[in-house]
Amino acid sequence: MRGNTMTELSTIILDRIRDVPDYPKPGVMFKDITPLLADPIAMAAVVDALAGLEQVDKIVGIEARGFILAAPVAYRAAAGFVPVRKKGKLPAETLEESYDLEYGSATIEVHRDAFTPGERVLIVDDVLATGGTAKATVELVRRAGAEVVGIAVLMELAFLKGRERLGGVGLHSLVIV
Repeated sequence: MRGNTMTELSTIILDRIRDVPDYPKPGVMFKDITPLLADPIAMAAVVDALAGLEQVDKIVGIEARGFILAAPVAYRAAAGFVPVRKKGKLPAETLEESYDLEYGSATIEVHRDAFTPGERVLIVDDVLATGGTAKATVELVRRAGAEVVGIAVLMELAFLKGRERLGGVGLHSLVIV
């Protein structure tokens, strides 16, 4: 699957994402990536594409589906992996940030010592929707002393305009719907 064009990669991805209406709340169209994750060739193509974006020291994965992509991306990029988790899920001292999302609000945390000042960090997640989670993650990484070199997502939901909330942080979306 290596060497795919972006058009081929987009087709591979879109053919393996299932729409689930009214989940987790009525009116929300959930993008289920589990069919993509179950396909080893498609999963490898996505990991390869995301891992080749930036030379970084750390890859941040956003709970929960972001972990699934970010960990193998970190491995492929020879970078460390740092989880950003829901409030109360990390055992040591944390920094936290609250934000709004398309179906409610939440607070995320990262370990206070997850980064060395000046480390270059790529944030990886499955979907960019309203941009609230990504923006909050950018703030956490910066407060911890690292440099955010970009955000990479499997899919961007353009109609929710999340890109506009990112304040100039570079965004790379493998597919935009």
